[in-house]
Amino acid sequence: MRLISILGLATLLAAGAATAANADQLADIKARGKLICGTLGTAEPFSFQHPQTREIVGYDVDVCQKVAESLGVTLELKPIAVEARIPELIQGRVDILAANLGYTPERAKQIDFSYSYFVSQQKLMVTKESGITALDQLAGKKVTALKGSSSEQGVRRLIPTAETVTFQDTSSAYLALVQDKVDAFCASELILVKLRQQSQAKTPMLVIEKSLFVEPWGLGLRKNEAALKDHVNAVLAKLASSGEIDKVFGKWLGEGTAFNIKRDFPVEEIKG
Repeated sequence: MRLISILGLATLLAAGAATAANADQLADIKARGKLICGTLGTAEPFSFQHPQTREIVGYDVDVCQKVAESLGVTLELKPIAVEARIPELIQGRVDILAANLGYTPERAKQIDFSYSYFVSQQKLMVTKESGITALDQLAGKKVTALKGSSSEQGVRRLIPTAETVTFQDTSSAYLALVQDKVDAFCASELILVKLRQQSQAKTPMLVIEKSLFVEPWGLGLRKNEAALKDHVNAVLAKLASSGEIDKVFGKWLGEGTAFNIKRDFPVEEIKG
């Protein structure tokens, strides 16, 4: 009798484990009534604090808001550090990442990526006083990037003789450049352009014209959540086909903004 009870308990536990393993994250989000989106909150124009309201706003935020609206749920933003993005997602502390997340084969082994919703030119900024104007002049120099970012990985891979110095946030990395503690700062071109505009009066900066590399950005999703991934991709595809993505893009990056650029990339599957 005791053996039967033990076997019965084991069966129930196994069934419970199987149910948990097969849990549908999409259904869970709808039942909860809330989509938790991990974002940086420090990267204008993608996600940053509005100077008046102090709320986190930006292109990443609006894209994630569109996903939440499509699910009929509210959006909760969770600010996270660059290096914490993937761990926070894998550990279930956020449902989705809209956090300047560039695709790399290494990251794709850990998480899934949605269709691309931005394509980033990764460039380097130097002080004009340094006299550096080309990438090959950075060999043996100190180059900074955000810790855990694809910018950091790119510097290590493509300028292997440089000394890579990392910081937790954009402000700290930029300050190191201003104070001549490093020779260059690697980041998305748009972030660098904004910093250059802000610094012209005090410390004139130059963004090296040639990109170090180009990377598509996707929304980060946990592995094996096909229903959520399909839904997110369908939302992005609809935003593109309806022209709504151009409105969101234009609001933060288009004509009349500090960046003044047009969307010149497709919303499509990211292929490694």
